[in-house]
Amino acid sequence: MLLKRSLPKVRWKSWVKPWQQVDWLLFCLPVAASMFGGLMILSTELKQPVTDWWWHWLVAGIGTFIALFLARIRYENLLQWHWITYGLTNLSLMAVMVAGTSAKGAQRWISVAGFNVQPSEFAKIGIIITLAALLHKRTASSLDNVFRALAITAVPWALIFLQPDLATSLVFGAIVLGMLYWANANPGWLILLISPVISAILFSIYWPLSEPIILFKELALGPLGVVWSFAMAIVGWQTLPWRRFGLGALGSWILNICGGELGVFAWNHVLKEYQKDRLTVFINPDHDPLGAGYHLIQSRIAIGAGEIWGWGLFKGPMTQLNFVPEQHTDFIFSAVGEEFGFVGCLVVLFVFCLICFRLLHVAQTAKDNFGSLLAIGVLSMIVFQLIVNVGMTVGLAPVAGIPLPWMSYGRSAMLTNFIALGIVESVANFRQKQKYYL
Repeated sequence: MLLKRSLPKVRWKSWVKPWQQVDWLLFCLPVAASMFGGLMILSTELKQPVTDWWWHWLVAGIGTFIALFLARIRYENLLQWHWITYGLTNLSLMAVMVAGTSAKGAQRWISVAGFNVQPSEFAKIGIIITLAALLHKRTASSLDNVFRALAITAVPWALIFLQPDLATSLVFGAIVLGMLYWANANPGWLILLISPVISAILFSIYWPLSEPIILFKELALGPLGVVWSFAMAIVGWQTLPWRRFGLGALGSWILNICGGELGVFAWNHVLKEYQKDRLTVFINPDHDPLGAGYHLIQSRIAIGAGEIWGWGLFKGPMTQLNFVPEQHTDFIFSAVGEEFGFVGCLVVLFVFCLICFRLLHVAQTAKDNFGSLLAIGVLSMIVFQLIVNVGMTVGLAPVAGIPLPWMSYGRSAMLTNFIALGIVESVANFRQKQKYYL
């Protein structure tokens, strides 16, 4: 009894007090997804001579501690560092251009202590912090602030696009659109922002005609592109402030005409054949079954072979015989489909839906605009990567090289996702005034 009285009372609540407002469901679901992803990666590498699946769990463990550390630091501190964050983001991307490591035709990595680090992944966090800092006081309700945000984003986006890293540049676009929408931008403006890309696609489609509409020797229009351009002119007329003399409508129409023609020119004179194949093969993968369509065909066969309940862990024949290339990275969802079937796929998608709903809840309950925008930026990043990755795995989207968050193999991507999680948890943790100080 004397010994018990003399020992200081250890209060376990004091250990967890710095994280008392953390959204534990939001925290535990990505950790569980990472653990399950490691099992799937192990399954894809069982019959391979070299295995590195354990790196997935190791980096996930490091990321978990980083997220816990960030969750107890006030996210408001990022405000005073956002320009430094922006500068470091651009410097790291420039370093890739100067002294980066090349692989598979792209220069995206920097070798640090024997490890390849991909700065474009961490640039996602940098642009989320920068945009949140810019938009938390000056919302996107005016075109000046929208253009300001776009100009700030253009520098790192261009550096990433030149690597070339089309996949990450697309993620940047999703982040920017999501954060601008949450910052009160007019939805019509956002439609006009992406309209030139749609024009570039529609101008190349001649349906319902057999030939394009020829206006001049070098100017040809697809009928769907013409309809889309006039529709965007109406959107510009209704949403842009320059209604006098129809300047908003005229500018929107010209923007889409130029975007469409540039898209046609790039398709015919800039893109290489293998790049065209990657963008269009999902429409008809059987057109090149042993080339560009091979990944997609094998992935669909693997998912279909799983049927309702799947073959079981480590028992999928397509996965174990390595029929699906890059299955441990971009096509990890096909391993889930084969070994755990339709039910397993639904469970994985349900987990990601819960993660997204919790991110949205944090954004809605944040105490200020800065924290809310941080959460929405992370939500936009996760949702876009989820939709594109699962879509390309089942043949509903082009093969873009976008990993499945927390499940695909990739050390830089894993750390990026956990850093983003830690920042959002800090927003959740400091929704109310705390009684402890750091």
